[in-house]
Amino acid sequence: QVHVVESGGGLVPPGGSLRLSCAASGDIFSSSSMGWYRQAPGKQRELVADINTSYSTMYADSVKGRFTISRDNAKNTVYLQMNSLKPEDTAVYYCYQDLKTTSGSSWYRFWGQGTQVTVSS
Repeated sequence: QVHVVESGGGLVPPGGSLRLSCAASGDIFSSSSMGWYRQAPGKQRELVADINTSYSTMYADSVKGRFTISRDNAKNTVYLQMNSLKPEDTAVYYCYQDLKTTSGSSWYRFWGQGTQVTVSS
């Protein structure tokens, strides 16, 4: 069994900062890419950031220069540091981790439960 738990969301003023965490636990054999999507009402689902096993990263243009994704393989955790937050960053943020379990041979994308980020004055 694999469980993915997100934390770190909340309410912040414009220009503020927030760090999201996404920790996986259970029968994990190997990990591949990890990342974050976000979903806001009336907007398309957006891939925010991704990080692979070589620690290479990619970012959506809308967050480039403001957000930083990182990972800790020993903790099976991916982070999203969000700085200079804007109201348009308001969304539910979902993390994913591409993992192999000890009982399987195929890669599977596991999802966090989502965490609300609200940027408002």
